[in-house]
Amino acid sequence: MKVVIVEDELAASDNLKYLLNVIDPDIEVVTVLDTVKSCIAYFSKPSDAALIFMDIHLGDGLSFEIFDHVSVNIPIIFTTAYDEYALKAFTVNSIDYILKPVLQEELSKALDKFRNLTNAQSLSKTDLTDVLHLLKGQQKTYKANYLIAHRDELIPIKTEDIAYFYIDTGIVKVVTHQNKVFSMDKKLEDLEHELNPAQFDRANRQFIINRNAIAKIKTYFGGKLIVNVNPPTSERIVVSKAKATQFKNWVNS
Repeated sequence: MKVVIVEDELAASDNLKYLLNVIDPDIEVVTVLDTVKSCIAYFSKPSDAALIFMDIHLGDGLSFEIFDHVSVNIPIIFTTAYDEYALKAFTVNSIDYILKPVLQEELSKALDKFRNLTNAQSLSKTDLTDVLHLLKGQQKTYKANYLIAHRDELIPIKTEDIAYFYIDTGIVKVVTHQNKVFSMDKKLEDLEHELNPAQFDRANRQFIINRNAIAKIKTYFGGKLIVNVNPPTSERIVVSKAKATQFKNWVNS
């Protein structure tokens, strides 16, 4: 079976190719596409692929925008990190999905579901209209403010005024652009779901960074990156090689 992967993170596409080969060595990945533009060009021509694995958020836009330009008559399994409201829309529109990071068991189930479909529906522009409207017009509401306990006070802080979050001896700290530091009773994993991914990114296990706090980015050995922020940190912020491309695309978007 021939498949197409639409994914702008190299580590994610490599992982997906590896898992597909483990599950079924007969699966052939005919191409990996990483932008809306390249997908439009590819799907404008006939393809003998039987299935598409498609990420939602690409470097140059939402993958659903592809269907504004071309008709894709190939079943699609989305790989997504979107919230449950979007997932419900996928279900309503008969679109299968796998939550990222993709795990072998979930991928195997999705492939079994695809194979068991006796009448696989093609996914046309009409099928995806409601989903596109949902993601563009009714996206998840992200946190605009945090009420932080500080001594005997509760201090409201606008999310846009936060430069970064980091872990210090097991405690999450908030640093504002004015270099004010507060502790908060949260986990970075929880904050990731509350913060707008267009504005904040999990650089590594210790830091979530506001793009407006980035002063410069340096290349580091082994394909890693070092991120300098304002206000400065005492600890060096290192972005792994696996995440470097995604991080640079995020900063450049």
